[in-house]
Amino acid sequence: MRRPNRRTFMQISVGALGSTFAIPGPGTFGISSRPALPHQGEHRPPAPGKKPLRLGLIVAIGKDPDAAMAKVQRLGFTTAQVFIDEFEPGLREQLPQALEKHGIEPTALVVGGPGKEVWDFYQGPLTIGLIPRETRAARIAHIKKASDLARQCGILAVQTHCGFIPENPNDPVYKEIVGAIREVTTYCRNNGQNFRYETGQETPITLVRTMLDVGTDNQGVNFDLANLILYGKANPTDAIETLAPYIQGIHAKDGMWPTNPKDLGNEVPIGKGKVDFPRIMARLKELDYRGAVTIERETSGPQQEADVLEAKQYLEKLIGPS
Repeated sequence: MRRPNRRTFMQISVGALGSTFAIPGPGTFGISSRPALPHQGEHRPPAPGKKPLRLGLIVAIGKDPDAAMAKVQRLGFTTAQVFIDEFEPGLREQLPQALEKHGIEPTALVVGGPGKEVWDFYQGPLTIGLIPRETRAARIAHIKKASDLARQCGILAVQTHCGFIPENPNDPVYKEIVGAIREVTTYCRNNGQNFRYETGQETPITLVRTMLDVGTDNQGVNFDLANLILYGKANPTDAIETLAPYIQGIHAKDGMWPTNPKDLGNEVPIGKGKVDFPRIMARLKELDYRGAVTIERETSGPQQEADVLEAKQYLEKLIGPS
């Protein structure tokens, strides 16, 4: 994911409407078994009746959750990651109603902001996620507010970009970010939710190191296949081996490697970039990944819908029957 105004309606999520919460187990959202983080909870199998590798869409709901979920349904999806950056009045009541009305399973509440975020290699480290000191406190509060909304709507995962986490664990900013993430993951845990890191700005091993140093038992990864390429951090066919134990969600997205040292690589329609989808989908099956696969296309208008529908057909062939 990148700028909120570009993710008009794409992503994934797992959850069910309801008022009773328990900490999701390791297999609830993704790989059916994984190495435990410190104090990891007992394994729970995926919810009955949920198809593995079910396709979904990421959708920014803006001020009209009903219209957003109607679009997800119209395009033939039954799951959605729900993106918000502003907490509009009435959202607590409107979002659950829209999800139920259109039969959409919310697999994550995705949150961004507040404040400016620039998606490139120069301003990105200064503006994205929890890294910038100037906006860190406001963004921690924002994530907590999103966690409260997710609890009210029965959504069992909260997801965001944490920013350009330093490779060097001795960097003072690394120690600060570990403390900040521990604060938000603990808050999400108390609300009965997993906290998911969106891949992109850090290498896979840095992300694993961060999760282990944070130490809470409700952390996971939303494995954005294209972001690893767009940021030049890893090939997703290799990264899956490092991140597999922690994968709870997938962003099906494609892209090209960066060639301009100032700018990220270009996001392109699925099947037109460098992501090896046949290998990734085959490996997910081998790993017994039980979660959703959420399509994301960072464009807008009729072309976006056309690309999404084409991607849906392409992925359905790779996933095959359940």
